[in-house]
Amino acid sequence: MHFGPKKKTDKSLNISQALERLRETEQLLTKRQEFLEKRIQQELTTAKTAYSRNKSAAIQALKKKKRLEIQLQQLDGTLTTIEVQRESLEAANTNAMILLTMKKAADALKLANNQLGIDNVNDMMDDIGEQQDVAKEISEAISHNYYNTGIDESELEKELEALEEEALVEELLKVGPSTAAVKNDLPKVPSQTLMDGTKEDDEESEEKDDVDKLKAWAGLNG
Repeated sequence: MHFGPKKKTDKSLNISQALERLRETEQLLTKRQEFLEKRIQQELTTAKTAYSRNKSAAIQALKKKKRLEIQLQQLDGTLTTIEVQRESLEAANTNAMILLTMKKAADALKLANNQLGIDNVNDMMDDIGEQQDVAKEISEAISHNYYNTGIDESELEKELEALEEEALVEELLKVGPSTAAVKNDLPKVPSQTLMDGTKEDDEESEEKDDVDKLKAWAGLNG
């Protein structure tokens, strides 16, 4: 004999187990249904055969047939109930799996969001932006300031201008003023040359002769 409280056994079934039991019961009742249908046909055949020879035996066969038909009708109702229950349970099982999957997905999403957090995401995006700016500055420094020695470029430009002016002056000194420019700058001289005295002396001599002649003419007439 066993004393003390009896241990409670968990007789509850999960959805998969319940579906399996329903399918087994449905198969068993279907076989029973086939058996009853055969028995009904046999009793009907017996009643038809015994009707002309043994009326009492024919009536007994019809009574059995009637009872079998009642059992078959009840069995049809049971199968219908089991079929509806199985379909409902299959739908519930499908819904349960869908909800379970959705629940797991929601938990995973919640965990991911908790691990990331909006603040962490904002900080991460800020870090990414800063690193991109740094990378851009590094690229510009490498491409543009590779040969930078710290010398002011404006001073170099001024020195270059002075060198250009000096080179221009040297070039002008080498070439010098043109022959035409020198010729134009010189004073004009008489085009005719002086031989055996200048032309001006000849003119003065001629004027003196004219004056002497005039004096002579005036004396003669005086």
